Order: sequence, then structure tokens, then C-alpha cells
Amino acid sequence: MSEKKTEIEVKREPARAVGAPMPDWEPFRALRHQIDRLMADFDWPDLRLAWPQKAALPPAAWPAFGVAIPAVDLVERNGGYELQAELPGLNEDQIEVKLSNGMVTIKGEKSSERIQDDDDYHLRERSFGSFQRSFRVPANVDADKIEARFDNGVLKVTLPKSAIAIENERKIEVKAA
Repeated sequence: MSEKKTEIEVKREPARAVGAPMPDWEPFRALRHQIDRLMADFDWPDLRLAWPQKAALPPAAWPAFGVAIPAVDLVERNGGYELQAELPGLNEDQIEVKLSNGMVTIKGEKSSERIQDDDDYHLRERSFGSFQRSFRVPANVDADKIEARFDNGVLKVTLPKSAIAIENERKIEVKAA
């Protein structure tokens, strides 16, 4: 039997400098750049979510810690704005609404403990969690007349427009071209 020898050529990539980007990541970097540019160009409304600066975890991870971030609706009606937050399972003593530096902040904290002792069975469960959401107050709101009401698990914060802002509003006629 004859043996056949084959030589294998090994191609090596040129050495990378320390800290140089990996070539495989370039498409992701370009995508990230485009998304950042899109977000910078987006015309945000006055009442946008203020990102919690001290948050160590992203919002997607927060529900795992007991209280989910509440759903909030913002509508303009009756000469002002109304902010509605769904807060099931909480009562008005567990909710705090503050106005500070042009921001309305809604905070809530929920804690519960369940103890069940039977002859051969002992159960003790505790759960707790908190949330905080902040919204920028538009310049045309009369801050002295802001009110909050809580009913059946829904918090309603009324942000009435100032008399001057209402007076200065006017409807602009839309004409055909």
C-alpha cells in the first residue's frame, strides 16, 4: 500500500491591535449608530418618560422584583391634560404624587405578608416592590391646580391648562391646495 501525504495550508488572520474592534461587529455598530441617530432626530412630546438615572436594571427586569411598571395613558381633554395610571392592588395610602422642578412623579410601594400555620404545615410568604414614573409638565399647565384622584385601582392626575394658554389657543383653518 502506498501512503498519500497531503499538505494543509493554514491561513492566519493578521494580528489585531489591542482594543481594536472585531470585524464581525461592524454591522451591529452601524445599526446602533442608525438607531441612535433616529432617536436623536425623533421629536419627543413634552410629557415624555424621564429615565430613572439611578436604575441599575433595565425596565424589562423590574417586574421580576414584585411590582410592574404601571401602564399610563395621557390624554388632552377639557382644557387640560389627564394622566391615568393603572395601579391594581394598591390603595391611596401606598401612592405618592409629587410636583417638583417641572416634573410630576408618581411613586408606589406594595408589600404583603401571608402566614398560614396548620398542625403539620407552616407557610410564610412575603412580597414587596416599588415603582416610580416621572413626566415633564408642559409649560402651559397651571401647576397650582394639579389634582390627583384614586378610584378602583386607577390614579387620575388632572393637569389643567392656564387661563392664558387657553385664551391663546386658536383653531387654524385647513385649506385645500
